[in-house]
Amino acid sequence: MPGEDQERLAERGAVDPAVAAELRGLYLRWLEVPHGSGRSPKELKRRLAALSDRFAGPQAMAFRARPIPHAYRVFYRHIGLDPDEQPSGPEALVLERMLKGGFVSRSLLDDGLTIAMIETGVPLVAFDAAAVSGPPRIRPSAAGEGLDGRPSPLPAGTLVLADDVRPLALLFGAIASGRGVSPATARTLLVAVGVAGVPAIAIEEALWIVAEVLEGG
Repeated sequence: MPGEDQERLAERGAVDPAVAAELRGLYLRWLEVPHGSGRSPKELKRRLAALSDRFAGPQAMAFRARPIPHAYRVFYRHIGLDPDEQPSGPEALVLERMLKGGFVSRSLLDDGLTIAMIETGVPLVAFDAAAVSGPPRIRPSAAGEGLDGRPSPLPAGTLVLADDVRPLALLFGAIASGRGVSPATARTLLVAVGVAGVPAIAIEEALWIVAEVLEGG
């Protein structure tokens, strides 16, 4: 659980007023960490393996019914997404664990994200902080606005995570080309979207699990 100093450093992101009025309970938190990714150390791989052992079949099957994953499933349906066809980050990891027999170690950042999302049920997304102009926010896309790397513009009103200049990612979806974390990333921007029924302390904990992994790596 984060301490008082850590809670103070997790920033509040803005939500477009019209979106906030329609989707009550939607909120945003973000945290910039002065570290990039890299190879996972043996200690982190062991931690991930231990989490796989604890998260066996019965726990995996019951995951979506837990209060926080369930809150995201409700929100997904409210905005027109099918959580079974487009699962949240934590649910996608659970499916992978069931198919592959364990959580797969990929990198320092990815392993930190896996641990945070499974332990808290909160979806997280990471950006290269140097590729983001200003604090992240939730807003609808404007007419003709697109996501870098996609050939066609987004339908107007698509919910996106954006900076002061452009969309960074679809809300709970794809990241724009050139905005994600790469081997050259020196500073990582961690973003968590909260919905009704998800306590802010869970969001804070998820962000700080990843931050501590990056700082310890």
